[in-house]
Amino acid sequence: MAGESSNEVPLPPSDINSLSIHSPQQQQQGEDRSSAALTLEEKFKIVRSVGEECIQEDELMSLLGAKPEPICYDGFEPSGRMHIAQGVVKAINVNKLTSAGCRVKIWIADWFAQLNNKMGGDLKKIQTVGRYLIEIWQAVGMNLDKVEFLWSSEEINSRAHEYWPLVMDIARRNKLPRIVRCCQIMGRNEQDELTAAQIFYPCMQCADIFFLKADICQLGMDQRKVNVLAREYCDDTKRKKKPIILSHHMLPGLQQGQEKMSKSDPSSSIFMEDEEAEVNLKIKKAYCPPKIVEGNPCIEYIKYIVFPWFGIFEVERDAKNGGNKTFTSIEELIADYEKEELHPADVKPALAKALNKILQPVRDHFKNNSDARDLLRTVKAYRVTK
Repeated sequence: MAGESSNEVPLPPSDINSLSIHSPQQQQQGEDRSSAALTLEEKFKIVRSVGEECIQEDELMSLLGAKPEPICYDGFEPSGRMHIAQGVVKAINVNKLTSAGCRVKIWIADWFAQLNNKMGGDLKKIQTVGRYLIEIWQAVGMNLDKVEFLWSSEEINSRAHEYWPLVMDIARRNKLPRIVRCCQIMGRNEQDELTAAQIFYPCMQCADIFFLKADICQLGMDQRKVNVLAREYCDDTKRKKKPIILSHHMLPGLQQGQEKMSKSDPSSSIFMEDEEAEVNLKIKKAYCPPKIVEGNPCIEYIKYIVFPWFGIFEVERDAKNGGNKTFTSIEELIADYEKEELHPADVKPALAKALNKILQPVRDHFKNNSDARDLLRTVKAYRVTK
């Protein structure tokens, strides 16, 4: 993407893979050793830590033992501003995978976003959003040494003779109800009125896994059904090597009862370029009941963002309220919170401070780089569609 000089322009999709950046979190995450120096058990522990669920662990262990650089597939629809789960959590997970020797193929699903009617189906707008997202990952510290960004429109067009027969075979082998059950991957449910394009979408996403020669599908839990479909397709076609499914946790929205963040509801999400005051206000208003950990988004942010990023969580408070305290594990923090030795009034300012520290390099990038600033202004002006 654009560099620091003001006369540069965002790179076209085909030029993005020339970028390289070293993550500032490498030392914090204990990644000072090369992957070649890690034992098999250490590699497994790092890779497995990315997923809330793994299908199957024994297959993952065998893969890591047999292949020095497994291919991990991740993907995203460019569909609007990036929230902190898509930005920071993805950077954390990718850096873990590459530290263990994996190569990560990030599928920029521009055609898929068009099929799903994102940005009103305007492919030019969708691709602009894609460039903005990559700009953020570069700024926040994703280590791109072993990462490829692949635009679906380019790759499919260049290898159409491989791709479309695979899509057609997957479609031919599955009944419509089985495909409809996968509609969750598009942010839809089975009761939605789906277009023909959206029915075709799961067959294409399933094909992506084989098209990209992925060993591991590293996606959110909301993508689990189509990844399972890919394993079922292996059974149907007698393929011996099934893709391993490594599904990461989905962070909830900031308000009570919100299972995940929504780009169309700004109060539910912290966006990667939110100003410090915006982050402070959103966290101040966030759902954070005393003593209750289950369904508490503030505790989840600490668990899945702050601890993986910093390794600690620092609370500042008056001596009469227990004084300052540094937590070194989420278990220690949860124990104090459930005993009311740690209160929401302690948690929220500390969480906001930690998140702002993570996001500051992104803000600086969009403030100091004129092309990035123009790109952000353009994306903010787009209307987010469901």
